[in-house]
Amino acid sequence: MPGRDPRGIADVLGSVADELGWTPELARHEVFARWPEIAGPDVAAHTEPVSLDEGILTVRCDSTAWATQLGFLRYDLAHQLQEEIPHAGVESVRFIGPDVPSWKKGLRATPGRGPRDTYG
Repeated sequence: MPGRDPRGIADVLGSVADELGWTPELARHEVFARWPEIAGPDVAAHTEPVSLDEGILTVRCDSTAWATQLGFLRYDLAHQLQEEIPHAGVESVRFIGPDVPSWKKGLRATPGRGPRDTYG
């Protein structure tokens, strides 16, 4: 009987994911899971993908120097992601530096420059 031959679990799960429309979402998660493999161990040690929205993969670097240097490689990384995980929909890669400390404390904040306005 056609369609009754045994299939591997990967084939079955792949067809279920396609039927339910999960393939693009699973591919986006694959970008995060495979980042060390795609970017390489040296780059992955200093970076972390944080979001993938509207085709833009945002990657946080542990220093602004890394963000600046990796900015030169963004086209190559985007192309590599498009080749290896086409269903993820990565169109470009954006590198950002580390989070800066916030001067806001507590539940309420007043507008203005904060503590810097009394320094001179």
